[in-house]
Amino acid sequence: MHETTLIVLLGTALSIGFIHTLIGPDHYLPFILLAKARGWRLGRTLAITLWCGLGHVLSSVLIGLVGIAAGIAISKLEGIESVRGGLASWLLIGFGLAYGIWGLRRGLRGKVHTHRHFHDDGISHAHDHAHIKEHSHIHEDKGKITPWALFIIFAFGPCEPLIPLVMVPASQHSWWGVALVALVFGVATIGTMMVIVGLSSYGLLRLQVRPLERYVHALAGGMIALSGMAIMVLGV
Repeated sequence: MHETTLIVLLGTALSIGFIHTLIGPDHYLPFILLAKARGWRLGRTLAITLWCGLGHVLSSVLIGLVGIAAGIAISKLEGIESVRGGLASWLLIGFGLAYGIWGLRRGLRGKVHTHRHFHDDGISHAHDHAHIKEHSHIHEDKGKITPWALFIIFAFGPCEPLIPLVMVPASQHSWWGVALVALVFGVATIGTMMVIVGLSSYGLLRLQVRPLERYVHALAGGMIALSGMAIMVLGV
């Protein structure tokens, strides 16, 4: 493969990986919102983002390599990626709705109410009480499944722009070129995800939302579902 062609391809892979990630809120919003809702530390948030990003990119690389080896036309591969994109959007919507409903129920259980106590001497006193604070440690342990749910969704999520990019060096039997293009695209995609998630999460960690604290899980779920709907409608 000609060196000039490869350089152009690598530059294209870098720019498309960056733009594709930047204009797709599903690449970063779920991590930002769940990190705030679940109280993840920045290091854990970035580790989960990296893990999901790898699943997101490598699944498309694998499909592309299988397609190249089997001699499948690029139009058919793009059709497969389109189906995967629709499935990933529905999974994201379903996850967001399920998490939002759980968060809403949790928030309603956490509503503060007042207990009044009367003593034999006629004196009474009252105190505020919220059930959720007494049992929060039980429910938070079940949240460990959340990163795995995200990984599955992102593994189904396609990188449509990657397929035509790797097909160019593959058509010239340059497997070194295929590997380099996939690597650059992957680094651009995952790197952009981590930068956006890292900066946003760092800012949100310092943002106080006490008036909405009870419903932070419900809000996160709703926003994740909306991002999935936006991706389905806009097709980005």
